[in-house]
Amino acid sequence: MRKQLRFSGSGGQGVITAAIIFAEAAVAEGKEAVQSQSYGPEARGGASKAEVIIDDAPIYHPHVEVPDLVLAMTQKAADKYYKDLNPDGLLVLDEELVPEVPDFPHVVRVPITKLAIEEVGRPLFANIVALGALVHLTGLVSFDTIKASVAHRVPPHTVEQNMKALQVGWDAVEGK
Repeated sequence: MRKQLRFSGSGGQGVITAAIIFAEAAVAEGKEAVQSQSYGPEARGGASKAEVIIDDAPIYHPHVEVPDLVLAMTQKAADKYYKDLNPDGLLVLDEELVPEVPDFPHVVRVPITKLAIEEVGRPLFANIVALGALVHLTGLVSFDTIKASVAHRVPPHTVEQNMKALQVGWDAVEGK
């Protein structure tokens, strides 16, 4: 059941936090999970990616080689990180920030940042909107487990907004 996921965008979008939360949710459900990350020296605005491997069996090589899913929150991330995506995999794009869709057969476009602003009130919640969408699209962890993992990881005064962001992301990919 090994699944390899890549979350990508620019520094400050929270893709690393989203990947950590996803991995923690998998572990909470008794799965094996590893998470790694890399980002440019600029921190905010520089290239950022985080990878998660989830499996039922032990994971001995914690590096994503052929991702089953790539989330791209910027055009630069989409262009750079989708190329080794499994041909049967899924490319999930923030449709507002990735106007030029890469030539890939399985693409889901979601207005992630726009939804974070319009439905939750701030672009800060885009990573959690994305997380809700990814949980729905992959089925790798349950919605209840991801809610608990988000609540555990985010500042207490933002839990309510983050729960709303998760639901917005979940709802955004209904039927996709």
